[in-house]
Amino acid sequence: MATAPPGLAIAAGITVAPAANPAASRRPLEIDDLYRQQDLSDPRVSPDGAWVSYVVTTNDRAADEPRSAIWMVSWDGKQRLALTNPAHGTRAPRWSPDGRSLAYLATPAGTERTAIMLLDRRGGEPRVLYDTKDDVGEYAWSPDGSRLVLAVAASTDTGKSPKPIVIDAQHFKQDEDGYLAAGAQRHLYIFTLADEKIAALTEDPSANDDLPTWSPDGKTIAFVRTHTPGANEDGREEIDLIDAQSGGKVVTLARPYAPNTQQLAWSPNGKLLAYLQGLEPKYNAYMQDRLAVIAVGGAAGAPPRGLSDSLDRAVMSYAFSADSRTITASVEDDGSLYPVSIDIASDAIAKLAPGPFVVSDLAAAGGHLAALYSDDHAPAEVYALEGAKRRKLTDHNDALLAQLQLGEVANLSFKSRDGTEIHGFSVKPPGYVAGRKYPTLLWIHGGPNGQDEHTFAFDAYQFRRQMLAAHGFLVVGINYRGSSGRGAHFAQEILADWGHKEVEDLLAGIDAVEASGLADPAQLGIGGWSYGGILTDYTIASDPRFKGAVSGAGSANQISMYGGDQYILQYNAELGPPWVDTALWLKVSYPFFHADRIHTPTLFMGGDKDFNVPIIGGEQMYEALRTLGIPTELIVYPGEYHQFKRPSFLVDRLQRVFAWFDHYVRGTAASPQPVVTAKP
Repeated sequence: MATAPPGLAIAAGITVAPAANPAASRRPLEIDDLYRQQDLSDPRVSPDGAWVSYVVTTNDRAADEPRSAIWMVSWDGKQRLALTNPAHGTRAPRWSPDGRSLAYLATPAGTERTAIMLLDRRGGEPRVLYDTKDDVGEYAWSPDGSRLVLAVAASTDTGKSPKPIVIDAQHFKQDEDGYLAAGAQRHLYIFTLADEKIAALTEDPSANDDLPTWSPDGKTIAFVRTHTPGANEDGREEIDLIDAQSGGKVVTLARPYAPNTQQLAWSPNGKLLAYLQGLEPKYNAYMQDRLAVIAVGGAAGAPPRGLSDSLDRAVMSYAFSADSRTITASVEDDGSLYPVSIDIASDAIAKLAPGPFVVSDLAAAGGHLAALYSDDHAPAEVYALEGAKRRKLTDHNDALLAQLQLGEVANLSFKSRDGTEIHGFSVKPPGYVAGRKYPTLLWIHGGPNGQDEHTFAFDAYQFRRQMLAAHGFLVVGINYRGSSGRGAHFAQEILADWGHKEVEDLLAGIDAVEASGLADPAQLGIGGWSYGGILTDYTIASDPRFKGAVSGAGSANQISMYGGDQYILQYNAELGPPWVDTALWLKVSYPFFHADRIHTPTLFMGGDKDFNVPIIGGEQMYEALRTLGIPTELIVYPGEYHQFKRPSFLVDRLQRVFAWFDHYVRGTAASPQPVVTAKP
């Protein structure tokens, strides 16, 4: 049973799972389960390999916000401890090199300050190491435990009257970060624990420095440098080294194309630095992050070496073995994320397990390897990875799962209009009756990079499909061209040709499900979020078969997105500026400029602070359909970014989606207005 250290309470709702209920007594997933689920993230193995720390996030109904706590579990899985109480902004636990302490970041209640906290893993109250109004990003312990390196962006908040925001970069806005003001570059600092003083390590006013990581001997820090927020204007970033002393000289090791998500790691012997690299800017939106290593020290000057290029699949996370001979990587492939072992000397790659499942967030130390594991019917929990075997260490969601009857997930494979093989999933309603045709929803994943996966993770599309299936729909997800699990060519087939082959793939999928006898062709709906919302707009402007649609955080007039969202690098590289090829921009904006082809009642939704796909994308389409007399509604969620965080808004969004589809697809609701459940 889980026990808590002195002075700390076990996080509410965590219990040892009872024996599984008989299937007949289980219930469908319901909206209120958003308050019962527990989302695990950021596993970290202690230096001796004896423990794994991780973050547990729950939706607090009373506070109406997510609350997170730091937990740890023993490597044998027999002990599970809550190290902090759930709180706003608790994140990023990092073990001290001696394994006795954990540092983590926190946002004290009622403030917007960032604090670096330190707690003893054996118990007691955490204490503040460093408290600042500046934005602390990634940080890391020195190997001897005497110092921390911090990536810090100076706050532009004067605390008095507001000042104008000065912009001097092409990429000047980012979702959740807001406007990227001049003078707010991120730099590296060294914090010394003995005297609790901080000193600048990098100070180049033209540079942004991030993701610092110490060499095993503690003499050098590797980091990522760019000269504009995000990737440089040529699509590249620098992998740099600096002596771990103030005034050190910066040495550039490599200038790869920026990946979608960067991760730096030293080999334990200190001879290699590993990193991820992307493709040239015109392919920026079609994720293919690849693993590379470069020699450091005595062999410095050698060119980087790609380790995963032969896979033609994206690497999502990775970790060195203790002997520096192999790297275990999590690879995105056709609906799964599975682990592979890469021999560094020979480049030989061996698949450790075939899926279908999702293994992510690999973490290694002390000769042990941990990860998050989820599959079609199990949300992410912490697992030990032992070669080809995996062993479950946590069971935070088992009690909830024991109550649920989830929909059966089946793979789909079919031919698109031009003969291309397309894959996807269907989720049947719980209690599905063979031979019956069901009202069917096509729910489209965002991106376009990324993929629908074999996961029940609570922030994933499969969870939303299970929620819709529990409401009585057959739900379909399709990895259309542009998705990243089928190789570079498959992803890049939609280059500068948005809304064409993806729509053909989506419609072919619905044709296949109809032909199978599962879908009722008179009760079809469509929806999605982000690029899923964009593709919803494209599809309803191409085909009238759908009775109702939900377009979340989408856009249709792509010309208006130029300079209005955060994708300027992609637009200039892939489409070119609108004045260079206006006809192309009009072509990819056809749902707006041909809105009169749309006859599907459509619900538009989004957050008013979204800089990823700004709410104007939904506003314009709402006004277009309203002008045309098509039933439509616009829901704007105040204070929300691209990914919502406020639990009551997550609930409200689902209620409105259900109500819209009930009314327009099933015809069972007199009004699309949702019935909002009162708080207890």
